[in-house]
Amino acid sequence: MDYEIMMNGNVKIGQFAPEFEATSTMGDISLNNYKEKWVVLFSHPGDFTPVCTTEIIAFSKANTYFEKLNTCLIGLSVDSNASHLAWLYDIYLKTGIVVPFPIIADRNGTIARKYGMISNDISSTETVRNVFIIDDKGIIRTILVYPMNVGRCIPEIIRTIQALQMADCSNGSTPANWMPGNPVIVSSPQTFCGLQERVNEIEKNKNGMSWYLSFKEPSKECEKNVEIQGKK
Repeated sequence: MDYEIMMNGNVKIGQFAPEFEATSTMGDISLNNYKEKWVVLFSHPGDFTPVCTTEIIAFSKANTYFEKLNTCLIGLSVDSNASHLAWLYDIYLKTGIVVPFPIIADRNGTIARKYGMISNDISSTETVRNVFIIDDKGIIRTILVYPMNVGRCIPEIIRTIQALQMADCSNGSTPANWMPGNPVIVSSPQTFCGLQERVNEIEKNKNGMSWYLSFKEPSKECEKNVEIQGKK
């Protein structure tokens, strides 16, 4: 375990996600159980709270979309497992929704502090709304942090996973406001000869603004590998 992570919860994009073993609403789990899967690990401040309830419902309704992206959801808060179960049962009684993913009971805050989910300036006991997108190799690819009084946008989390998977597959990048089915950015040339070739290509195909910004259509293989929401 990296000492900086262990002491400060200072995880960064590009690092291996810290391993954990935990009790959850679906039994004992560990991050190691999710090898070759993408993971969205998200924290919420507390059970039986209004914003958190809307998020759990929204994540549950969107779970199928995450599964199509080879992605598993894992929730976490410092509440007890009994509290989690009672809360999920109340959601079921009120909405008919069975939450299809585990919620970790991190009673002593070990995992929350390891991942930096607790902001002491806000609360020394409750987690803020963190989202860690972990790829199928166990690398942290995205970190999102929301305050306690603002609910997360679940479609944007899905879009971010789609963008990451498309960028990986196409060996390119996704531009601002990219959506599935849109062109991706071609990697910039690294030599002057490559620069000249790129300028000629842009003049011919009208597919860019300058040698450092041009686009390409993703391959059919990449489009098949990355689920395009709404086109299935």
